[in-house]
Amino acid sequence: MTRRADYLAANRGQRAPMPGFVLLVRDRGDGDPTARLGITVTKKIGGAVIRNRMKRRFRALAREILPAHAIAGADHVLIGREGGVERDYALLAAELEKALRRIASGKGAPPREGGRGRGGRGSGGSKRVTPPAPHNDPAPRNEPPA
Repeated sequence: MTRRADYLAANRGQRAPMPGFVLLVRDRGDGDPTARLGITVTKKIGGAVIRNRMKRRFRALAREILPAHAIAGADHVLIGREGGVERDYALLAAELEKALRRIASGKGAPPREGGRGRGGRGSGGSKRVTPPAPHNDPAPRNEPPA
């Protein structure tokens, strides 16, 4: 997956949060049985070296597990979490299999409402501003002090 729209669409699918990552899965409904993979790791996790290491680990997990357990015709997105880099590889593999089983059985968490995308409520747009309070100064402003 390379387009932002694909990631946003996957965010409207089912989710399976795990300690090392969050798995998002959304059926594309286009008739293509190919399972696609997207990986994202935010800067909050660490610098470029750490993020790239985490993405390499996720790619290795996907090569190993997705051919047998992926949901056909769906987009799969792995979102890296804080402890994902230090987690044992075997533990991550077990968590990915568990997350895929959970979503395949329909027990994944429902899509989030709203979100933190561009626009909409809670986007930090215009804020209500109260007018300044009237200044109750006894001395007139235009006259010099006596």
